[in-house]
Amino acid sequence: MASLPGTQTLRFRGPNTKQKPSVVKNKHDGILQDQLRRTARLPWSPSFAFALRMILLVRVSGAMYSNIDDCDEVYNFWEPLHFFDRGYGFQTWETSPQYAIRSWAYILLHILPTTVARFLAQNEKRVAFFAVRIFLAILSSFTEVTLYRKVYEKVNHRVGRYLFFILLFNAGMWNASAAFLPSSFAMYTGTQAFAYSIAPSSSRQPMRTLYATLLYATGAIVGWPFALALAIPFVIEELFVYSGDKVSVDSHATWMINRWKRLFGCGFLAALLFIPVVSIDSLAYGKLAVVPFNIVKYNILSSDRGPDLYGTSPWNFYFLNLLLNFNVILPFALLSLPALAVTYVIDKNRLGQFKGSPEESSPFTILAFRLSPFYLWLAILSAQPHKEERFMFPAYTMLCFNAAVTLYLIRGWMETAFVSLTKSPYRASRTSIFSTFTLSVLTTTAVLSASRIAANWKYYHAPLSIANHFEAKELPHLLNVTGLLPVPSTSTQRRHKKDEQPWIDLTPIKDFNLTLCYGKEWYRFPSHYLVPENVRVEFIQSEFKGLLPGHFPTPIGVDANTTPWWPRPETRLVPKDQNDLNHEELSHYVPVTTCTHLIDVDFPTHPSTSLLEPRYAVETDTWDRVHCLPFLDAQHSPLLSRILWLPGERWRSMNAWGDYCLLRNSELVTDRVDKIKRLEQSKQ
Repeated sequence: MASLPGTQTLRFRGPNTKQKPSVVKNKHDGILQDQLRRTARLPWSPSFAFALRMILLVRVSGAMYSNIDDCDEVYNFWEPLHFFDRGYGFQTWETSPQYAIRSWAYILLHILPTTVARFLAQNEKRVAFFAVRIFLAILSSFTEVTLYRKVYEKVNHRVGRYLFFILLFNAGMWNASAAFLPSSFAMYTGTQAFAYSIAPSSSRQPMRTLYATLLYATGAIVGWPFALALAIPFVIEELFVYSGDKVSVDSHATWMINRWKRLFGCGFLAALLFIPVVSIDSLAYGKLAVVPFNIVKYNILSSDRGPDLYGTSPWNFYFLNLLLNFNVILPFALLSLPALAVTYVIDKNRLGQFKGSPEESSPFTILAFRLSPFYLWLAILSAQPHKEERFMFPAYTMLCFNAAVTLYLIRGWMETAFVSLTKSPYRASRTSIFSTFTLSVLTTTAVLSASRIAANWKYYHAPLSIANHFEAKELPHLLNVTGLLPVPSTSTQRRHKKDEQPWIDLTPIKDFNLTLCYGKEWYRFPSHYLVPENVRVEFIQSEFKGLLPGHFPTPIGVDANTTPWWPRPETRLVPKDQNDLNHEELSHYVPVTTCTHLIDVDFPTHPSTSLLEPRYAVETDTWDRVHCLPFLDAQHSPLLSRILWLPGERWRSMNAWGDYCLLRNSELVTDRVDKIKRLEQSKQ
């Protein structure tokens, strides 16, 4: 029936049975292209969200359980952060205004997690320590997954998958990802920049250039200036290589002018990062301080000074260290450029259908530029006399990328050889030989990395565990025997034995005037964040004759109100007991008789003693062994069993062991306990 004019009606549309045309994603638009099973579905690779969850799980575990392997991390970064956060801590000569080679701008990037931890965890410093490490683990995870997905999309799906598993099961990344070091920060920014620059440079993608330039510059200006060397291949590609552009001879000059203008414009914007960094550092030091320049000046332009004062290593140091942390992955990374050259000869189709036009760049050239940063970084560092494990951190993810590419290329050689022998691409597409090979490599590196991670925990974690025992057991014990131990409220008492230990207010410990001392173990001090408030940490003299840190100076004659933009005027004072020549400063020591507690290691099967390093752990008349943990005697243990861990007593018995001990000065502590008891009795 027809409707009257102006009448509203309802119309029901029938089901649409027509199928929408499916959008077929091009599976072969990456730099490297599979040659077998081209019509099959893509090999499985985790999504961004799933990959992020997996890597986060591993990185946060590393933040909670990895060791602190470098004393520079503690004294140059954890201690200044603790000073800014809590008002006291150790100071090295690097943070003296006289030298100013440590950036407070970088250090203050980590104040947010400590502030959140202070708010959420009843002012516990230990929680703040792990909050910072988890914060760093999250940053690392995000950059790693970003790189993985870019490689998956722009290079090859299989290469991306290999890279993901190499990053996931990796002893080197376990150590570097949560380290509070500028080199780790440079690794985060460098990884993110490398991810952006994986795609070929193109005039149609100006944001690629901008993002990569900003990130490389951030790593150098805020973190470590030498990390800018990793950007050299990126800069050369931007300025001189067609990469993703197709350029005729007539337009070459215009193309180059535009490329140079674009890169220098991005560089100018990146240089603006100097403004906030220099401003913060100048506020902190009380003078104009350009820390990146000071670092370069000290390390390169100093003649009678410089890093060589702190030791030199042979040319092969990094090769051995990387082999320790990356095991079988390192040879694959080192072979990436030769493997690319071999592939160009015997399996050229894997590099795409490039016709050799002078108007565009070949996939070989594009990939070679992405493999070169690791080689460049390794060559630069190996040429320096002073070497440290942390210096390689910025190139760790690039090492993993190179290894993933090599693994894929070798698999391609195997496919080519199989097809050549069998004359059957179909049989090659059905065999499991190739997947078994790649799986065996990834499994081997995962097992070796897990063994190395376990070895670090089993052999060298005692310094952090002893610090925890001091806070969680020893201090409550002292409060308990004097009647000062606060009774936990009903809201914090445990309901079950397996519940977490209730929080204990350790404030009354200030009445004991405790001093925790480190002697020959000074370089394993885990920072004031793992030592409770009201416990003073000092050094006693040992056989080490270099310069140990002192305490941040007391602000005599400095009015904090005169520096409203900087709450810690102590950082502006020049300490008189610091130098950049590594000369020992005796004022940084206290007599051992003033120590209520001492951290020391003793090797009973291979004892060593001297006037300045007696065996405190066996001096039972003076020192009580509060708590001791096994600690590897690396000097007297076989190479294989000291670098890897396997379960079982037989493997453990191959090594030599020492005792890493928390010692208590029996007479000194007993006197203070008795004094406090008498004082408490007089109050009753």
